[in-house]
Amino acid sequence: MQRQKIQQLNAAAVDITELRRALGSFATGVAVATTLDSMGIPKGFTANSFTSVSLNPPLVLVCVGKTASCYPAFASTTHFGINILSEAQQHVSRTFASKSADKFADTPWMSGITGSPIFPDSTAWLDCELHDRVEAGDHLVVIGRVRSFGHSPAKQPLGYHRGNYIAFGPEG
Repeated sequence: MQRQKIQQLNAAAVDITELRRALGSFATGVAVATTLDSMGIPKGFTANSFTSVSLNPPLVLVCVGKTASCYPAFASTTHFGINILSEAQQHVSRTFASKSADKFADTPWMSGITGSPIFPDSTAWLDCELHDRVEAGDHLVVIGRVRSFGHSPAKQPLGYHRGNYIAFGPEG
């Protein structure tokens, strides 16, 4: 039996690398959050923290790092999109996780009803208006009220686990 690594946290010395490894043990879907900056230029990032919050009203949240280049856009936006990527969109995930200057150049998108960039080739997308923002450590939690959405049941979602992409196939 393999021993688990145990880390006790104290304010003085948190091993960020080991904490990332522990958090990376949670398999997730892959989403790209998008918005427009104050000049109307599309901005976005690959989000590792996205979740549904409420069905009534329909609320979702995404967390953006304060050091992200698109942080100013998300810190001031009134709307944003969430694009849940399909297995065929690993390249989109990588692009939006990069420091590329124009992440939207090779990614087909349309404007949602709020104006947010939506990727029609995704497994699902949510177009949201801002509900609230919460400062949380080195991130900003952006909560949105879903105004429109779409999904394609035929497309399998892209997954991520311990630093690698994974497939979420149907049970069978």
